[in-house]
Amino acid sequence: MKTAIKILDPVDFGDQCKEGALYEKITRRLMPLLFISYLFAFLDRINVGYAQLQMKPMLGFSDSVYGLGAGLFFVSYILFEIPSNIWMERIGIRFTLGRIMVLWGLTSAGTMFVRTPAQFYAARFLLGLFEAGFFPGIILYLTYWFPAKRRGRVTTLFMLAIPVAGMVGGPLSGWIMSAFDMKHNLAGWQWMLLLEGLPASILGIICFFYLADSPSKASWLNDSEQALISLALVRPGEASKDEPYPLPPVEAFRTGLALLRDRQVWGLAFVYFTIACANYMYTFWLPTILKAAGLHSIAKIGWYSAIPYCFGTAGALLIGRSSDFRSERRWHVASSLVVAALALGGTTTVRSSLLLVFLLSLAAFFLYGAGLLFWALPPTYLKRETAPTGIAIVSSIGVTGGFISPVLLGSIKTHTGQLHIGILFICLLMMTGAIAVVLAVPREIDHDAISLV
Repeated sequence: MKTAIKILDPVDFGDQCKEGALYEKITRRLMPLLFISYLFAFLDRINVGYAQLQMKPMLGFSDSVYGLGAGLFFVSYILFEIPSNIWMERIGIRFTLGRIMVLWGLTSAGTMFVRTPAQFYAARFLLGLFEAGFFPGIILYLTYWFPAKRRGRVTTLFMLAIPVAGMVGGPLSGWIMSAFDMKHNLAGWQWMLLLEGLPASILGIICFFYLADSPSKASWLNDSEQALISLALVRPGEASKDEPYPLPPVEAFRTGLALLRDRQVWGLAFVYFTIACANYMYTFWLPTILKAAGLHSIAKIGWYSAIPYCFGTAGALLIGRSSDFRSERRWHVASSLVVAALALGGTTTVRSSLLLVFLLSLAAFFLYGAGLLFWALPPTYLKRETAPTGIAIVSSIGVTGGFISPVLLGSIKTHTGQLHIGILFICLLMMTGAIAVVLAVPREIDHDAISLV
């Protein structure tokens, strides 16, 4: 029997090498700044979880007040996320990130001055308003540079900022709150909000001057490199387009209405909703869970909280790699959600702090693995002209979990004195999300995401 040997076309091989080198260059240029920016975005979003350990007793806030304030961030975030993403296509990433990051950094730092529940609610509402559009804007921005076959890896690299923010933020927040407490008559939580908020504004200014709105406007790319990017971004049946092409407002509105009638969009949004509920339950209440386990030192809580996030970072990398190796997405997301739910549910039955940290770490490993892997699916399903609105719709609907989860758990803890019932409810929701991944997400999306990532 003769064996057929495929000989690579030297021209094709040379083009592939050239394209690979080009995308390494783009990744080195864009991803470090985008990663650090998202790290501070998530840090400023969740550091209230550590601030509340001092803020609640100092200002007399109940768990319900804290939960509502934490959740109000997502009300304004949801309201302004889609308009922000549509507007970004018209004004570009530089003005968008500059506006978003400068304003959210100042608002996060300004939260140090709140004294009443109403002021706390207003600060959190404004923080969500100013940050709206950051995450879906970056997801959209990556589609201007990377074809689908390369987008999964850079999306994962960008989103690794979430667990890394928790890994760094816990020890950092705990140290600031302990070391600076009552320095110059400011409490530790006030110093923490100030020192972790202002860098975001500085990063916004850097983004404005450093980033390019599109490949054709990047002075660090030559004409042949820009042409190669344009060619790589072409999908079958599409004309070559290297520029973002904003839809007119009326057409964008019609596109949004059409997408809201798409069952797959709602399926994707529901899956993200269950992930968001679990994620923000975890991030906003992890310090409280550790404190209830007997860790009363804020500095120690900060260090212990870093352990689960280390496992979350490892899970995001290893589950994503396993998914690529096995050419499969849906079952990886579904099974990860199930294991994370079981581990999280197990935390309600243990009393040993070491066993608690182990279960929290196991939950983080699979929760962040599922959460980051999920975002390889929506950009593949959506067409280029519908991607800005579609990504924002999935994110906006799903992120309502960020409001429901902390408000629900805050109310439960205020009335029962414990979080167990709320945690078990979130675990049940995660199981439902696992089923939805398999039933609601078409195999075609899974196949396309794998064949192109």
